[in-house]
Amino acid sequence: MITSMENPQVKRLARLFAKERERRKSGTFLVEGIRMFREVPRESLEGVYVSQHFLKEEGHKELLRGTRYEEVSDPVFSKISGTMTPQGILCEVKQKKWPWDDMFPPGRPALVLVLEAIQDPGNLGTIVRAGEGAGITGIVACPGTVSLYNPKTVRSTMGSIYRVPFLEAESLPSAVRELQERGVALYAADLEADLCYDGPDYTRPCGFLIGNEGNGLTKEAVALADGRIRIPMEGKVESLNAAIACALCMYEASRQRRKIKATP
Repeated sequence: MITSMENPQVKRLARLFAKERERRKSGTFLVEGIRMFREVPRESLEGVYVSQHFLKEEGHKELLRGTRYEEVSDPVFSKISGTMTPQGILCEVKQKKWPWDDMFPPGRPALVLVLEAIQDPGNLGTIVRAGEGAGITGIVACPGTVSLYNPKTVRSTMGSIYRVPFLEAESLPSAVRELQERGVALYAADLEADLCYDGPDYTRPCGFLIGNEGNGLTKEAVALADGRIRIPMEGKVESLNAAIACALCMYEASRQRRKIKATP
């Protein structure tokens, strides 16, 4: 059992929680909780750490059957946990490198998000989770976007992090060029656009360019898009949260595609 904060493994886990540089160096990230443990692809599981209290709970030893794990004293576990009320199970998971081709599954038209400088970890996690629900085929994060493996982002995905193809692009222009060369029509969410977001045909391969929470898309990003769309606003509201804007666009595309499938 690990009983000291001076234990090298404990120190390494603390660094993984706190520093993106350490996560990039190790190629791993941390997840907490029973749900996240259950959903980890077993080939990606690098290590499991559980508290004394967790092991005493009914059914937890059965949950861990066939899994190698380290027991950690309750005081040490509470120190290394990234949550206020730890569930008592912590996993180190390999980061997955998704190829571009995974965004183009056979038999389905691509539906992608291109994110420019999304900075709030909770927003990014919510976007990934809502994206899975809407049936997107992938997300491209451009420079300036918070890391997918930020602990707050990971928690907000609620497990979708394991399943939604996610690429980090070298630049926004290179990402747009790659997608357009593959036949994807990209629409920029722009408050000054004339076309409403439910106007275009999203049943063909397409995607949405979504910008920073405070400033929206840069003019350079808007200029690269195939079209511009806006979400109409009532009252005195000027704009929506980036995750909500993403969800509206993604689910409109999903609605159109379901309607096509339902047509005799």
